[in-house]
Amino acid sequence: MIKVLFVCHGNICRSPMAEFIFKDMVEKAGIAEQFQIASAATSTEEIWNGIGNPVYPPAREELAGHGISCAGKRAVQMKKSDYDKYDYLLGMDSWNMRNMMRILRSDPEGKVKRFLDYSDAPRDIADPWYTGDFRTTYADIDEGCRCFLQYLRENGLLIG
Repeated sequence: MIKVLFVCHGNICRSPMAEFIFKDMVEKAGIAEQFQIASAATSTEEIWNGIGNPVYPPAREELAGHGISCAGKRAVQMKKSDYDKYDYLLGMDSWNMRNMMRILRSDPEGKVKRFLDYSDAPRDIADPWYTGDFRTTYADIDEGCRCFLQYLRENGLLIG
């Protein structure tokens, strides 16, 4: 089983979008049983008294516009123990990467990557909380998911 954790700042926009786009993609490819996919935040800003906020409405609406549901998802914070739980810890931008390493302290197995470093055009995924551009964020995340899946295929990490 390939275990993937998508990470952004608050876990209400980019990382849950990545979680559910990738879940949809592997389901449609008939390989969902080969994956455990989740998302988390580097901060606690969207978590109150231990309860995470739901996916931000414009992110939820963008997903729904593509036929993808994120019902029931609530923000959670990444923990140091996630390093042992996941094979890939994928940050949405360089700032997330710094904060992930602050939490994890080290990456001896090389599991921590910037998500779009798997693409042909490595870059950060802009935070739509600030840009308001959820369509571009969706397109960037979809590109990242396709490229990551291609990486897994090309490296013989998928069955079938």
